[in-house]
Amino acid sequence: MSVSAWILTAGFALLVLLGFPFSFAIGISVIGVLYFTDIPAVMLPQTIISGTQSFSLLGIPFFMLAGEIMSAGGMSKRLVAMADVLVRHLPGGLGHVTILAAVIFAAISGSAPATTAAIGAIMIPAMAERGYSKAYATSLAVSAGVLAPLIPPSIAFVIWGVIAEQSISKLFLAGILPGLLMAGGLSLLVAWNARGNHVTRLPRATFTEVCTAFREGIWALLAPFIVLAGIYGGAFTPTEAAAVACLYSLWVGVFVEKRIKVRDLPEIFINGMRVSAIVMAVMAASSGFSVLIAQEQIATKFAGALGGAITQPWLMLLVLNLVFFLLAAVMDEVAIMVILGPMLIAIANQFGVDPIHFGAVIVTNVAVGMAAPPIGYCLFVGMAISGQKLGEVSRAIWPQILVMLAVLLLTTYIPQFALVFIN
Repeated sequence: MSVSAWILTAGFALLVLLGFPFSFAIGISVIGVLYFTDIPAVMLPQTIISGTQSFSLLGIPFFMLAGEIMSAGGMSKRLVAMADVLVRHLPGGLGHVTILAAVIFAAISGSAPATTAAIGAIMIPAMAERGYSKAYATSLAVSAGVLAPLIPPSIAFVIWGVIAEQSISKLFLAGILPGLLMAGGLSLLVAWNARGNHVTRLPRATFTEVCTAFREGIWALLAPFIVLAGIYGGAFTPTEAAAVACLYSLWVGVFVEKRIKVRDLPEIFINGMRVSAIVMAVMAASSGFSVLIAQEQIATKFAGALGGAITQPWLMLLVLNLVFFLLAAVMDEVAIMVILGPMLIAIANQFGVDPIHFGAVIVTNVAVGMAAPPIGYCLFVGMAISGQKLGEVSRAIWPQILVMLAVLLLTTYIPQFALVFIN
C-alpha cells in the first residue's frame, strides 16, 4: 500500500485506539496524508465546507433541536401519559409504556439520544418506584430509545441517504417494518420477563382516564402525523419537515402547554447545538477522509478482494453485519457510516444488493450499535439518567440486544421487510 493508504487505515486506527475523538482522528489522518503527498493543503477546508453544505444535512440539527424542545415543553410527558392508559394493564405494563412512548416520540424527533433521554427521564424513575431494578429499567429505556434510527423520520437515514445518494423518503419507509418488528420483539421480552419475575399488573385504565389522556395529549399526538403526512403528502421535504417539527414543538411548548418561557430558549438551543455539533463535526472531518479514500481506491480494492474471497451474497451480508457489530461496540456509529460508507456501498453494488434494502440493513446495525456495550451512545445516556454502572446495565441489556440481532438477520435476508412499503 502507499503511504497515504497506510495513514488512512493503520494511522487512523492507531489514533482511535489512543483515545482521540473520532473527528480529531479523522482530521489528523487527512492532514498527515496532505503532509506526505503533493496534494494542495487547501483541499482540506474545501472538502470540509462542501461536505457540510448538503441541504439534507440541515435535518440533523433541526431534529435534534425538536427533541430538546419537546422535552422542555412537556410533550414527552403527554406522550408517556397516552401510552400509559393504552398498555399499562399488560404483563410488564410500564415496560410496554416505555416502548410505545418511545415509538411515538421517535416519530417526531428522529434522534435516538433524544428519545432515550426524554423517555428514560420519565420511565426509569417510574419503573424503579414499581419495584423494577434500575439496571433493567435503564436497559429497557435504552433499547426503546434506539428504535429512533428505524422509525421515520430518522437522522441515521438522513445521514445514510446523503452518503449513498439515495432517496431519504424511501429510506424512511424501509425502516418502518424493522422498527415495528423490533418494538414488538422488545414487548414480548417485557411480557416474558414480567411473568418470570411475577411483576404485579397495573389496573386497566378507565374510559374516562383514556379520554383525559388523549384530550390533554392531542397536540403532542398530532406532531408525528403532521411531520410524516407532510413528507409523504408532498407538502415538504424531510429537511423541511425537521424545521416544521421545531416550529410546531415550540408553538405547543410556549402557547399551548406554556412550559417554555423566553428565558428558557437559550439553554434549549445550546443543548440542541451541542448534540448536533458532535454529529456534524464527524461529517465535516469525514468529507476529506472520504475523498482521499476514493483517490487511493481503497474501497474499490477492498470490495474486489472481498468479492474474490466470497462469492455468495448471503455470506457477504453476514460478514458485513458481523464486522459492523464488532466495530459499533468500539466506534461511533456515525463515524462508521461516513468512513466505511463508500466501501460498503461498493461491496453491495458488486453483489447486486438493492440500495434501499442495504440502507435498512446498515441503519438496523446502527440501532443495535447505539445500545451495545461497551460504548453504545444511548447506553451512556441511560446510565447518566439512572446513575447505574456500565457492567450492571450491560448484563441487563443483552436479552434486548439478542432481539435486535434477530430483527437484523430478518431484515438482512428477507428484503421485503425493508421494501414492503416501497415496491
